[in-house]
Amino acid sequence: MPRRSTVIAIVLLLVAVSPLRSQAGEDLESQAQDFLRIYNSLYQRFFEVSEGSSWEASTDVGPLNDGKRIAGGRAWSAFTGDPELLGRIRYFREHREELSALTQRQLDKAWLEAAEAPGSIPRIVEERIEAEAEQGSLQDGYQYCLRRNAEGECLEKVSANRIDELLVDSRDLDQRRKVWESSKEIGKVLAPGLARLQRLRNQVAREMGYDSFFALQVADYGMTVDEMMEMLDGWIRDIWPLYIELHTWAKYKLAERYGEPVPDRIPAHWLGNRWGQSWPGLVDAVDLDALFEDKNPEWIVRQAEDFYVSMGFSPLPATFWQRSDLYPVPVGGDRKKNSHASAWHINLGDDVRSLMSVENNAQWFGTSHHELGHIYYYMSYTRPEVPVVLRTGANRGFHEGIGEQISIAAWQVPYLQQVGLLEEGREVDSMQWLLNEALSETIAFLPWAAGTISHFEHDLYEENLPPEEWNQRWWAYKSKYQGIEAPSTRGGEYCDPATKTHINDDPAQYYDYAFATVLKYQLHNTIAKKILHQPPNACNYYGHEEVGDFLRSILEQGATRDWRELIVEATGEPLSTRPMMEYFAPLMEWLQKENEGRKKGWD
Repeated sequence: MPRRSTVIAIVLLLVAVSPLRSQAGEDLESQAQDFLRIYNSLYQRFFEVSEGSSWEASTDVGPLNDGKRIAGGRAWSAFTGDPELLGRIRYFREHREELSALTQRQLDKAWLEAAEAPGSIPRIVEERIEAEAEQGSLQDGYQYCLRRNAEGECLEKVSANRIDELLVDSRDLDQRRKVWESSKEIGKVLAPGLARLQRLRNQVAREMGYDSFFALQVADYGMTVDEMMEMLDGWIRDIWPLYIELHTWAKYKLAERYGEPVPDRIPAHWLGNRWGQSWPGLVDAVDLDALFEDKNPEWIVRQAEDFYVSMGFSPLPATFWQRSDLYPVPVGGDRKKNSHASAWHINLGDDVRSLMSVENNAQWFGTSHHELGHIYYYMSYTRPEVPVVLRTGANRGFHEGIGEQISIAAWQVPYLQQVGLLEEGREVDSMQWLLNEALSETIAFLPWAAGTISHFEHDLYEENLPPEEWNQRWWAYKSKYQGIEAPSTRGGEYCDPATKTHINDDPAQYYDYAFATVLKYQLHNTIAKKILHQPPNACNYYGHEEVGDFLRSILEQGATRDWRELIVEATGEPLSTRPMMEYFAPLMEWLQKENEGRKKGWD
């Protein structure tokens, strides 16, 4: 792995011998294109080094691979933040009126990449790389524990998957509380590293003129922080009447289940998710896990691939199956890996992979369809017409939106019947399925994504929120936006925000998922009504190549177009919660009847 000085020397050498030295009389557009041709070539090489080392560190956690991740990060940041390249990018952007739209977009993306690791503060950049690698290693290698002895040694280890299973299945409140509290112990381990990263990330962003690291990440959308927060708050306002009805129904259902008085706020350990971001397992009439009892994990991933192939997409390359890490580490194995599902575009070319821990249950069926959505997005925009630096989503949320939209399609009853998971002719209570979707996927999720976590990360970076206030602020937002409370006082000695993976390794970007939640219903509504002419609540994409053509028309453009234009072009209207609220309108009417006479809300 090259040292920083060696990397810069290579870059400067290539710059010196390339056509970047413009000929007399050459127009600025031609000069910029010459520059970007070399930049994109180098970008792809250094990206592969960085991404490949991160893959190794995530799939086989240990000091050796941590070192590789640090070295790969150094090489990547040395290239993207190199002062010589940065000066050229700045010069072209200052004369953007003379450049084509595609050239401007490439330069803007290169500028945002440089802002993550500006060469003007190399020591800070180096420290951030090391800090993020160390934080990632602590997170990926953490061993959850249900019981410890007096000396603190673990007597009963538990996996993240098992924690999730217990929180869905257990009816023992004492056990649930123990499991939930065990899931939060990692926060205390990660708190010092997050404090260090808060400082370093803000220093890096402010070096490039951004008010905070949060502002730098929001810039991917071409928006200011105020514009982003207003958009998020607007979505919450739009769905709030439905959320209050859903929250009311859920707390009465849970109180009945556990034989407890109905609370104002839902205790966090009553819910089937560690963070309360989704509320699975509440709809008794929909036992989705039962559909997969006779299936193996490979069948689940293969079926997700078949879904895309049926719409006219190509089969996954053989290398996907050879290089991905799709299933849990065998019990007793020494290797540790990141437990969070993800998709990887290792070389911004033909090397696509996924990191999952697929088991034969409903969660992984939906997740597999989602993650392959990212993979097919990668494959669609990997073409000569899309410059390497623009081989990404129209914005980050677009990538999540495509994956989430396919998750909607994966749970449509006609699709499940066609692939043999549900018997043809079996009566299905459509309202219970809609209720389960609202609880497990969407309506319960949006106040978490647009509210709790996005506002916390806003404060973390925009306000430099001090560590001793983190937990208090976190639970204040949990209460305000979600109506959820901790089972007991969670003081400053805890760091519950850090238990969420994204706050550590995908920082200041969780609004991507809120964006995706709104986008997915808009795209799904367009497919159902305008392409397939089917009801949105019972719509089957499987086998319809015209749906694949519609999706491909969006995916293949990568980031070459402004996301706002792309949405209007594809759906006929700006991004809106209208299609989502229309989709759940029957549920709203049903919930209002169910909740008659019940106490609603919490303040």
